[in-house]
Amino acid sequence: MSPQPAVVVLNVGSSSVKFRVLGAEDALPVLADGRVIGIGSRPQFSLRGEAARTLDDQLDLPAAIGEVLNYLQDRSDDWRLLAAGHRIVHGGEEFRAPVRLDEDILARLDRYTPLAPLHQRYNLEAVRALADRYPKLPQVGCFDTAFHADHDAVTASYALPRTLRDQGIRRYGFHGLSYEWIARVLAEDPDGAPERVVVAHLGNGASLCAMRSGRSVDTTMGMTALEGLPMGTRCGAIDPGAVLFMLRSCGLSLDEVERTLHDESGLKGLSGGTSDMSELVAGNSSEAKLAVDYFVLRTAQKIGEMVVSLGGLDALVFTGGIGENVAPVRERIGERLAFLPDFQVRVIAADEERMIALHTVRALRAT
Repeated sequence: MSPQPAVVVLNVGSSSVKFRVLGAEDALPVLADGRVIGIGSRPQFSLRGEAARTLDDQLDLPAAIGEVLNYLQDRSDDWRLLAAGHRIVHGGEEFRAPVRLDEDILARLDRYTPLAPLHQRYNLEAVRALADRYPKLPQVGCFDTAFHADHDAVTASYALPRTLRDQGIRRYGFHGLSYEWIARVLAEDPDGAPERVVVAHLGNGASLCAMRSGRSVDTTMGMTALEGLPMGTRCGAIDPGAVLFMLRSCGLSLDEVERTLHDESGLKGLSGGTSDMSELVAGNSSEAKLAVDYFVLRTAQKIGEMVVSLGGLDALVFTGGIGENVAPVRERIGERLAFLPDFQVRVIAADEERMIALHTVRALRAT
């Protein structure tokens, strides 16, 4: 039997490499689904349905990407890769749709690394690693910012001088591939898609999107993925004056402030150590209670903001690791919103990888 035509999707972060191989046909059947996690601590390679394999403790990100590429190469008798699709977090104002990647495009995307320091350079490193191993393989970049690219000036702007706004300081929004997938699922509902929808993508990264008729009209993340909701280790909305105070009066360097806001804040900062919402909900400490209460209140408040942007609410959709799996948090957020007129509440599984695969197959067919 000849190898099955397929596409591979890579979703690379600072401590994990997720991948999925899908058949290059309309149904996009999943041929393999795996990940390398724990990079920098206790790395493991796992495939869905199989026991995890422990890797060398010294494994770094390039080596982790190499583990995935070795696996793909070892399975070359089972499938023939036609293309690769990548989640790329920041496309700036320039990249508003999926694009075929080459060195010129990668160089332009490098400019956005300071806006997404936890993600962008790792996303691009995976593209380059795959190009080294498969130089003729087409690669497609799919952008988390693209779904929000048509926001109006009021929504996209900060109240800053034009000289700064003209340099790209604006609200971009993220998690767009997740929101695009949810919009697609809702559009296929035989009873018809609700018009005014707030989607709560709640996980280690967390944000909200206000969608009208399947299109983004507002979102909680801004120029970077720090703004908006509290997250696993990211602070969410904070007084900019507090950042200045850290620099001027707390003895922190710029790098230390950046690390604090990205890696030591959010649920981890409030609880004193853990960013795992399931652990926090089950915990009895005052710190765990503070973290959960804070997350619930701020999320409900921000949903209220999204409802204002929509002029009402027909459906609230939960997705992401917390949104899908931690029912007590969903229920408590719903209780905070009980004053609103009736609206549907739904839980829809996130599937950014399938959305990337769809874009990748479309790009292949277009060329």
